[in-house]
Amino acid sequence: LDDVCIKMADGTDSGFSEGQPSAPVGSSEPLSPDMDPLNITTSTVDLEESLDMGAETPLDCGPTPRSFYTLFSDIEGDSKSAGDDITTLTQTTLAGLRLDDALASDVHDLFVTVDDPEKHITNMESYITYRVTTKTTRSDYDSHEYVVRRRYQDFLWLRERLEATNPTHLIPPLPEKHSFRRLDRFSPEFLKTRQAALQKFLSRIVDHPTLSFNENLTIFLTAKELASHRKQAQGIMGKMGSSMRNMAAGYMLKNRSPEYATMQEYVNTFGAKMGTIDRINQRLLKEMMDYLQDLREFGPVFTLWSNSETELAPAMLGMAAGVEKCEKALEQQISDQEHVFAPPVKEYILYAEAMKAVLKRRDSIQMEYELTIEELNRKRNDREQLKVSDQSYSLGAFLGKDPEEVRQQKRTKLDSQIEELLKQVEVNNDQVECANADLKADLERWHRNKRRDTKEVFTELCDRNIQYYQECLSAWEETLQQINQKSELETSSTLATPSSSCPATPTLATPTTSITPPLPATPTKEGAEGETTEGQDGMQ
Repeated sequence: LDDVCIKMADGTDSGFSEGQPSAPVGSSEPLSPDMDPLNITTSTVDLEESLDMGAETPLDCGPTPRSFYTLFSDIEGDSKSAGDDITTLTQTTLAGLRLDDALASDVHDLFVTVDDPEKHITNMESYITYRVTTKTTRSDYDSHEYVVRRRYQDFLWLRERLEATNPTHLIPPLPEKHSFRRLDRFSPEFLKTRQAALQKFLSRIVDHPTLSFNENLTIFLTAKELASHRKQAQGIMGKMGSSMRNMAAGYMLKNRSPEYATMQEYVNTFGAKMGTIDRINQRLLKEMMDYLQDLREFGPVFTLWSNSETELAPAMLGMAAGVEKCEKALEQQISDQEHVFAPPVKEYILYAEAMKAVLKRRDSIQMEYELTIEELNRKRNDREQLKVSDQSYSLGAFLGKDPEEVRQQKRTKLDSQIEELLKQVEVNNDQVECANADLKADLERWHRNKRRDTKEVFTELCDRNIQYYQECLSAWEETLQQINQKSELETSSTLATPSSSCPATPTLATPTTSITPPLPATPTKEGAEGETTEGQDGMQ
């Protein structure tokens, strides 16, 4: 196993070429830093990338037992023989290794369901509990099914414990306690939204390859009561100390990798963008609720108007019906906007804050590593200066000791301190490598979930808006059709009225006899023309 670690950590073609014997297991030959088995995961990914074996897989801290089992199952020979050579690690073997790991990650053996909110009333408080049902086939569980009831504070305890025991992993955030409209925390709408958020929280945890095996999660899913376990939570002073140490790490860190500086900048930008979306969504919700109130006052106006205008009553009632349909459609749109779109946006705002906290804890680990290296270098410089320093004026010499004896005592003490610091440097280096691997793996998993969730949320938002505007358009088209039908009926009724109900218009009959007035005796020419004109005007 150590031999495979060394070869995979090397990551070069020569380490896996045919005919090169492996070092015997248990060899006392020291390992160089670049052949540290703890670097196996990163080196293996680099090796697989050089072989063009597909997309990059999430990093993890060290190899998994399943991966080594698959590896040794593909290598023939007696595993008990320490001198056997691993001569070839072909591309097919690595492909099978990745395929087995991918299949193993898709196999789910732990299922958790959150449902059935129930209200509890005591002398001191009222609260809601949720039924948490667990079904599993894992051997570390005594039973295959558990049913417990948990309240919000229990979920909060679980997240705190996961964060304390896995400081370099990204712990999914919990939903906020209040909604935008400050709904009653016992209302069905609020309970439904809270239940869905808690379900998503636990689903993300049980799907995590590391967090799903945490003992605190097992206690949360199986224990009947959590009162005794919640007493073991970290105190306020401990939380404040951790927060101050993580905050100081950001200022004291000297050699932050550009990769993590870019990651920090991305998280800050992402959190700011999601915060802007959330604020705009809240303003939209407020405007829609104001518009809904206006519609509720607008509809009754037409209904009351129809009581005093009998001729306009059908049109007024049609308008009232259209406003009522738009009001119901808007109510549904507000509910969808608040309970479907807003929760994922708020969740990823909290995710951004969780990512910032993980990066601070990672910086704190690297800061301890750098401080240990600085202390080691300082002790080494002290040991070098001790060789040429004069100990005749040291405190030990004044107390009567021989200067050489004082020098030897100081050298022995420095050697011991340097040896301890070397061990501490190795431990801190391993912690930094594990923190980097955990953070990269969780960040890759977070990006996948973010892309999937964003697509689902935005698709749902588009569908809901299309449905809302289609309902409003249909309502107004129906109202317009009713008004047009009423106008057509009135027009046809008006045209049919003269032949049926109205009295006949008298017509002028042509007279059979004409009365000729007497003519003057001898009219002049001008007078005759004037009379002729007046007669024509009168006839006209």
